[in-house]
Amino acid sequence: MMSKKKILFVCLGNICRSPAAEGIMHKMIKSEGLENQIEVDSAGTMGYHTGEKADPRMRKHASQRGYDLTSLARRFSPNKDFKEFNYIVTMDNQNYEDIISMDYKNEYSTKVLKMSNFYKVHKIDEVPDPYYSGSEGFEKVLDILEDGCKNLLVRIKNELN
Repeated sequence: MMSKKKILFVCLGNICRSPAAEGIMHKMIKSEGLENQIEVDSAGTMGYHTGEKADPRMRKHASQRGYDLTSLARRFSPNKDFKEFNYIVTMDNQNYEDIISMDYKNEYSTKVLKMSNFYKVHKIDEVPDPYYSGSEGFEKVLDILEDGCKNLLVRIKNELN
């Protein structure tokens, strides 16, 4: 029996982008019947919102697309998360740099990826933070994350086969 593949999505505060990515990926995994093979979680590089639900605006926009964002914010834990997860997928360049900088011995850099590596439709290098934007910002982030998650899942399914 093959061990589960584990994905961790990371943004700054773990209340907008990474919980949305987690919710989107969770639904995609479930719709493909892969819950026994792939696990998903999210975290933030900062602990500002630890224990809080995702931003109410993100939850509202996500639920309109059928995504349920239930996770509670937590801070990335280098001691635990680097070892536990196969893929650590960051939302923007600063998140990527922050996570890489926590890998003091450079043991886990191959696990740290940018969400932008997985876009097929979008031609941007980051998932923009929608926190200070209106509804269109949250919708745009969901569009980008659906694109990235779909292609990340294809990669993982290929590795499972």
